[in-house]
Amino acid sequence: MYQRIEGGMWRHVWVVSDIHGCYQWLMDELKRRHFNPYEDLLISVGDVIDRGPDSVKCLQLIHEKWFRAVRGNHEQMALDSLDNNDFSLWTMNGGIWFSHLERDQQQLALSLLNACRDLPHIIEITCANGLNVIAHADYPAAEYRWQKPVSPQRVLWNRDRLMGFMVGKGEGISGADHFWFGHTPLDRRYDFNNLHYIDTGAVFDGYFTLAQLQ
Repeated sequence: MYQRIEGGMWRHVWVVSDIHGCYQWLMDELKRRHFNPYEDLLISVGDVIDRGPDSVKCLQLIHEKWFRAVRGNHEQMALDSLDNNDFSLWTMNGGIWFSHLERDQQQLALSLLNACRDLPHIIEITCANGLNVIAHADYPAAEYRWQKPVSPQRVLWNRDRLMGFMVGKGEGISGADHFWFGHTPLDRRYDFNNLHYIDTGAVFDGYFTLAQLQ
């Protein structure tokens, strides 16, 4: 469930909002920031696939040395569909691209989706700005601790903490300097205490948010 990365291995470290199949747009954003794949690292808050035009290309990123991702609820929906042979929920939520692929592309996508089983739910990385924790929707506890048991479903789906902040209630999370989440499309990046919500709805005519950690 947890993966630990040493930020000192890279020159610059970025975290990016939900990609959702928008491969070329992401490449353009990285180019604008002079991202160097030999020296820099990009970490995704999950939901690499669905809704956008290039889910297969985005899945291929998980094999790149300069890319890391936590598991999103869309990756989980895809894996649940494959495991249960029931594609209805995933298809309803942007997974229709899979059934439209040619046979060889579908086989490639299948192997890439199976590789998503190895994606952690939580990434911990120490960077120039301190200890960062990256998860898709939430870290469902008041205090972060490495390898602490937490609900995988709430990590992938929970919006309660964010909704509380939006109406002026809620608490930060102790145990790390920064927490980075995606999952909920917002009109802009929101920061509450040490919690950062960065899904600015690129695939919904919004934009990518890239935050530099180092």
